[in-house]
Formats: sequence, C-alpha cells, structure tokens
Amino acid sequence: MAERTLTLRELNRATLARQMLLERATISAPAAIERLIGMQAQSPVAPFIGLWTRLADFRRDDLAAAIQERAVVKATTMRATLHLMTAADYLRFRATLQPMLTYAGKSIAKRRGGSEIDVPALLALARDYIAERPRTFEEISALLAERLPDTDIGALRYTVRTHLPLVQTPTEARWSYPGNPQFTLAEAWLGQPIAPEADLKALVGRYLAAFGPATVQDVQTWSGFPKLKDAIAAFKGELRIYRDERGRELLDLGDAPLADPGTPAPVRFLPEYDNLLLSHQARTRVIPEKYHAHVFLAGLRVAATILVDGFVAGAWKIEKAKGAVTLAIMPFEPLAAAVRDALAEEAERLVRFVAVDAKTYEIRFGDADERG
Repeated sequence: MAERTLTLRELNRATLARQMLLERATISAPAAIERLIGMQAQSPVAPFIGLWTRLADFRRDDLAAAIQERAVVKATTMRATLHLMTAADYLRFRATLQPMLTYAGKSIAKRRGGSEIDVPALLALARDYIAERPRTFEEISALLAERLPDTDIGALRYTVRTHLPLVQTPTEARWSYPGNPQFTLAEAWLGQPIAPEADLKALVGRYLAAFGPATVQDVQTWSGFPKLKDAIAAFKGELRIYRDERGRELLDLGDAPLADPGTPAPVRFLPEYDNLLLSHQARTRVIPEKYHAHVFLAGLRVAATILVDGFVAGAWKIEKAKGAVTLAIMPFEPLAAAVRDALAEEAERLVRFVAVDAKTYEIRFGDADERG
C-alpha cells in the first residue's frame, strides 16, 4: 500500500536536497560526483560549474587534480552520453550499463542502415589500435574506414563508443579535456578490471539517493534503459512507495529523508546539460511545463539555467569580448528586485570562477530570446 501522496513542492525540495542545491556541501569533488552518480559532461566546463554551484569553496583544481590522479574519469555511460564518474563507480557499474549501451549502439546502426556489423571483429580491431596509444575518434574513424570500407562509418564509430570501455585522457587544458580528445582503454588507464557482474539493484539505489523519489520511468529516462519495470519489480519490496499528485507510483530508499517543503531554496546557476534537468520523465518537479521550450533547445542542446525558489526561472550565458566577460541572465518572466539582486550577487561569483583571467566583469539582465 502506498504510504502517502507527495506534493510537487515536496518532490522539488527532496530532489534539491539530494542534489546539494538547498545548501552547499562540504565534501570533496569525487565524493560529490559519487553522490550524484555521475555528472553530464558533453561540455568540458559544465561539471566544474555544476560542482561550483553545489560545493562550498569549490576550486577548479579540486576537480582537475582528481581527473589527473585518475580518481575521476570521463566516459560514455548513462543514456550513452559523456559523464564524469568516479573511477570506483565506473569500474563497478560499467557492466551494468552495457545492455543499455548495446541497445543504443544497435539503434543508431539500424537507423543509419547499411550492412550488418561483425561486432566482435570490430571491437578487436579497435581495441588493438587504441591499445597502442590513446587515439582521437578522427583517427579511429580513419582506421575503420580503411579496414571496413563497405560499412557505414557512423555506425562503426558509435558501435565502438558504446561497446568498448573507453575513457578520455585529460590534458593540462583549463577544463581538463580538449575539444578533440583522445580515448584510451579504461582498464589500462585505471589499472584495474571492470567488475564483470551487473548490479542493477545497486545502480537504481544510487539513482534514488541522488534523484528520488522517482518512478520506474524516471529511472529509465536517467539511465537510458528502455524497459526496467520487471527488473525493478524483483527488489521493489525493499523500497519505500509513495504517490505523486497524478497518482503515479514513486520509489524511494527506505531510509532516504524528505526535505521540509517549506525549506528556502537559494538562487542557483546550473550549467548546460545538468542532470537535474534530464533525469526524470516528468520534469515539472524542477521545470515548469511552460518553460520547457526555453530549456530544451534545437540540436539536443540543454540551456544553462537559473533556479529561483527551487524551480527553473530563466537561462544564462557568458559572453566574451576583448578581455571583458559578461554573464547575461535571461529570466523567463519578470523577477522581484530582491531576486534580481541575489542572482546578480551569485552571478558575479560565478563569472569570476569561470573567467578568472578576464580584465573586466559585468552582469546584465536580458530576455529569454537571447538564450542562443
């Protein structure tokens, strides 16, 4: 029997608390990434901003050092997208994620058409090539085009990306990873084998600790697995059950706290692609439905956003011109003067974090049409 119904505000505050967005946490960068069960990382700077907004006194070197020390890796994981994960989590959950990655790879190959791919032979070819030294995907693609000229190169490339455990190798770049990164074999980079056994129950538990309470469909949205109802049913009896205001079943850990819905939520700046915005099927717990089109943009882009009272209320971007850096805030609707002041104060700290070498800084307010 369901325990009780949770209001939208209760879900919002519960999720924000678990995401370290009600109060900045005093933990290390790897510990935060582990608590978040990974951070979306298509944009190299995004995880740095995501940690800055969640951790007290976070410095760029806190994450850069963890990456250089191989305590944190960048790899294709949830939803077959690039994430930062701790090395321990990557090794523990990579086998659990493989069926989803295989499904994603096959879907892309089917969509692109072409001939059947001999996956074992392809992976053996790519593995031997990458084992020689780290390779860019431009190099990998050139090899595959030469060796397998009659097969769609995009399908080959995506199959390698989703089937072969690879991590990006960091550089001394400011945000640790360059625009055209090199990839190497994960087990060689980490000096440890990937755990061979899948552990979906543990992965779901970690998701709920970071994003719950949540529906089975939410777990699917976050992970990229297409069907998890039956698999989760095997251990659902160990979970706590709620309902949302639409009557949908919500799963949670038995000992997971629920934040007081009256808890104040300070203004926060989220980077583009932040997982808070991508990890639930119904995203209204943080994004009012009327703003979805302002957040989810053409080309699968996800805007950098501001949170006001715990909900997305605008977008932001950084503009650079001849040593001058401006952080532009684009509210979706008019904001109270006190909120604008709080955003401006937070924005000044953020722009100085992102553009430490700028000669001048400015904060300005624009409108939603500027979000780019």
